[in-house]
Amino acid sequence: MKIALGSDHCGYELKVALKPLFAKLGVEVTDFGCHSVEPVDFPDVARTVCNAVRGGEFQRGIMVCGTGVGAAIAANKIPGIRASVCHDIHSAHQCVEHDDVNIMCLGAQIIGPWLAEDLVRSFLQAEFRTDEHFRRRVNKLHILELEGARELMNGK
Repeated sequence: MKIALGSDHCGYELKVALKPLFAKLGVEVTDFGCHSVEPVDFPDVARTVCNAVRGGEFQRGIMVCGTGVGAAIAANKIPGIRASVCHDIHSAHQCVEHDDVNIMCLGAQIIGPWLAEDLVRSFLQAEFRTDEHFRRRVNKLHILELEGARELMNGK
């Protein structure tokens, strides 16, 4: 599995702490920034990570910011992306299993490295369940996305 990884300055240290886990899991990771604790704007990094995932080279992405919320908001603005804040094990796997989430967002100021490792494992091991009701719901998410784009194009 190939993972696109990114953070803002608030998430930088947790992102760095997670890197040995990826190696241990045999997951290929590309770090799209940031690369220090110097302030950056999370939407810029989210754009890069999400574009890498929706481009098909990476199966999933992981974003780390202060709370995970800003990264999730930014990621969910990008067509083809379904992002979720995950601060518990159940959400980390169920967001993939039920909602086909492709970007997990973590809050470095909310959780510590030990929990983040468990969440990453859970997220990466989860697979989308192809039961009809899950596919139907994810399809409705695509429709909402298309309707929103259409409204923007029509000036609504």
